[in-house]
Amino acid sequence: MTKRFLLILLTLSAFSLSASAQFTLPKIGNIKLPTLGKTATGSTTTPSGVSNTEATNGLKEALIQGISKGADQASQKDGFNLNSFIHIPFPPDAQRVATTLRSIGLGSQVDAFELSLNRGAEDAAKSAKPIFLNAIKSLTFTDVWNILTGQKDAATQYLKRTTTGQLSTAFQPIIQQSLDKVGATRYYTTLSSSYNRIPLVQPVQTDLNQYATGKAIDGLFTLIAQEEANIRENPVARTTALLKKVFGG
Repeated sequence: MTKRFLLILLTLSAFSLSASAQFTLPKIGNIKLPTLGKTATGSTTTPSGVSNTEATNGLKEALIQGISKGADQASQKDGFNLNSFIHIPFPPDAQRVATTLRSIGLGSQVDAFELSLNRGAEDAAKSAKPIFLNAIKSLTFTDVWNILTGQKDAATQYLKRTTTGQLSTAFQPIIQQSLDKVGATRYYTTLSSSYNRIPLVQPVQTDLNQYATGKAIDGLFTLIAQEEANIRENPVARTTALLKKVFGG
């Protein structure tokens, strides 16, 4: 049996214990895990003093904090452009376009195009927060338990599974409008057309909207994962009493 399967079996068994029974998992890292089980009075208790409700609310609070910071950072001017972790580069499959154009003196246009890609992502990032918040509202205690006992980016992975499709659908029209507004579409059309006219080169046909949308979403999750890890590992990042209690304050 895998470790995860054993954890599921133990979790299910814990809920079926008698009224006075207790089943406690050890702490993982600095996270205080709620005990699965009930006292004789029927209320959930934990050696760490964290109830199931507190664990759920604490995780939601942590996610809201991380999402708010991540989305706000990404949507600021240069939130993508000057952040080396999420900066959107010239499309990889069209790098030969950039290299060739720079070699013939069109480097400034290549730079302007790359800047416009990041401006488009910054503009689209403003619409991400409501989608994330809706996903948080649907968290069940099982989701919370899996996140608290999971890897340091377990919450981020949960959001990826539950929001990527919605983000892509929401981002694509915004990205397209943003790319048009900041001139990215025009820049790329000019650059790729200039490149494709060069004799003997293989023409490029990059889906600019799909590329920018994917990179924008990846960038958001990168920022959220950083904040999630920070809350788990750094006591100073736990800014409320509930976060300190749930995450080992």
